[in-house]
Amino acid sequence: MRAAVSTLMAASFAAALGAQTGGLTKDTGGLPKDIDPQSFSRLPLLSRDDMKDEDSKRIYDMLAGGPGKTVGATGPVAISLYSPKVAESIQMLNQYLRFHGVLKSRDFEVAILVVAREFDQQYEWSGHEMGARAAKVPQPVIDAIKFNKDASGFSDQDTLLITFTRQLLHQHKLDSGLYAKVVAVFGKQGALELATIIGDYAMAAIMLNATDQHLPPGREQLLPPK
Repeated sequence: MRAAVSTLMAASFAAALGAQTGGLTKDTGGLPKDIDPQSFSRLPLLSRDDMKDEDSKRIYDMLAGGPGKTVGATGPVAISLYSPKVAESIQMLNQYLRFHGVLKSRDFEVAILVVAREFDQQYEWSGHEMGARAAKVPQPVIDAIKFNKDASGFSDQDTLLITFTRQLLHQHKLDSGLYAKVVAVFGKQGALELATIIGDYAMAAIMLNATDQHLPPGREQLLPPK
């Protein structure tokens, strides 16, 4: 199940995504002047030939999915290649959490959506809303996160995931009672991994915001303004 969701997620990230609007110029096809027309971010697209040494080329191949393949033009992976060792470390952490961690795919996606909403990260949201649907997250749960609604009326687990993530991101700490509930449901390892997932995707959101990653043409923005 996790592998199937991951495949869909990869496809959705690689697919053309909807162009953003606001603060646009005519210099680069409607994008801000500092946005590259291939990567749709402030960092131009890197190819394997741009890698400076064999170890960096090895990392490129790993991220691309094997020798002879190409890293997608947009998103966190493409951005992270500007520091190959950082890219490798992020990939290793993400792959462990996604395929070997104790949380289920649907719980993983709920937490990511909360992070994307908190950082107003259109690119991150666009990929993971589809991932959440593929993981059978109920649409009312997705909409509650998307529109910043109260996390009540759902399963205890979904309410707990949303509340846990929001409290950490809003208050930068966690109530003892809420922590105890998370441990009771997910275990101590699960509580730690949930916090790590939040940190992982907050990092990705910050990277995407710092480089002003836009959505390439072909897909509408799914995340409404707050």
